[in-house]
Amino acid sequence: MSVSEKKILITGGAGFIGSHVVRLFVQKYPQYHVYNLDKLTYAGNLENLRDVEALPNYTFLKGDICDAASMLELFTKYQFDGVIHLAAESHVDRSIANPMEFIYTNVVGTVTLLNAAKEVWKGKTGKRFYHVSTDEVYGSLGTEGYFLEDTSYDPQSPYSASKASSDHFVRAYHNTYKLPVVLSNCSNNYGPNQFPEKLIPLMINNIRHKKPLPVYGKGENVRDWLYVVDHARAIDTIFHTGKEGETYNIGGHNEWKNIDIVTLVCSIMDKKLGRASGESASLITYVTDRPGHDMRYAIDAGKIERDLGWKPSLQFEEGLDKTIDWYLSNEAWLNNVTSGEYQKYYATQYQ
Repeated sequence: MSVSEKKILITGGAGFIGSHVVRLFVQKYPQYHVYNLDKLTYAGNLENLRDVEALPNYTFLKGDICDAASMLELFTKYQFDGVIHLAAESHVDRSIANPMEFIYTNVVGTVTLLNAAKEVWKGKTGKRFYHVSTDEVYGSLGTEGYFLEDTSYDPQSPYSASKASSDHFVRAYHNTYKLPVVLSNCSNNYGPNQFPEKLIPLMINNIRHKKPLPVYGKGENVRDWLYVVDHARAIDTIFHTGKEGETYNIGGHNEWKNIDIVTLVCSIMDKKLGRASGESASLITYVTDRPGHDMRYAIDAGKIERDLGWKPSLQFEEGLDKTIDWYLSNEAWLNNVTSGEYQKYYATQYQ
């Protein structure tokens, strides 16, 4: 898409990744008008966007992507030129406890948006529907190898199955209705504003309060980690220069075992909090492994680098240090999202 005056809908824009994408687009493209559509569930937080909420090219829309009439009304009223679809239920543990919620949001919600775009964009050009997905759709790797864009899907959890289904629907609408789409599948994100049910912010927050640090199994599960600001940059690149109908894998080239990440967070936190070396690590508690826990994810991000020129800017240690500094400097944010109804969620769960 050309960099001219556009109306861009970003779904899930009050969430972790979405808020970084909204911020980037609002600030980088003042000629765009960015509409942030979010239901404001537990992980959606408008505090994430206080720095851009007063800008003239930003509008917040509260809504549910599963509400077909409402979505059709929004697409008709605002005549969006592009959609960046990030709204999703994303926590694996929650999907195990309540899979239907993930089916509704991730599958039905995506198809609802596709239907609205298909109806309103009929006969029009210059449109783009960008579906943001996860590497978990590919299943689990052994000790070697990487996920490629043509790796067969093999989802292992209700969460990844719901995302795999939504990916297939996006491609089906492109094939059947010629809807102009692009897709991406990314590795684990980390960075500022992440809700502390996920591994890194959970550990940071529990260390602050000297609470146990739950580690599944032996902590040997491996993930590739991507700094969220780098992910937002990749989304920007794919949205504007990605080839229609193509999929791009986005990874950070940073494979780490969970236990090694937790140990590193403990070491950094001891130094930053002035605690004795090893004090935080003594809080590590091994807990029963999650059902169907995938052993290893690893992304080959060669295609997006070769074709579009994107590559991650930060190594994991540098990004982790910046992330910890952000959480320690934003204790009010942490205290707010972990209070009241959130308390029962963040204490023991992470991806």
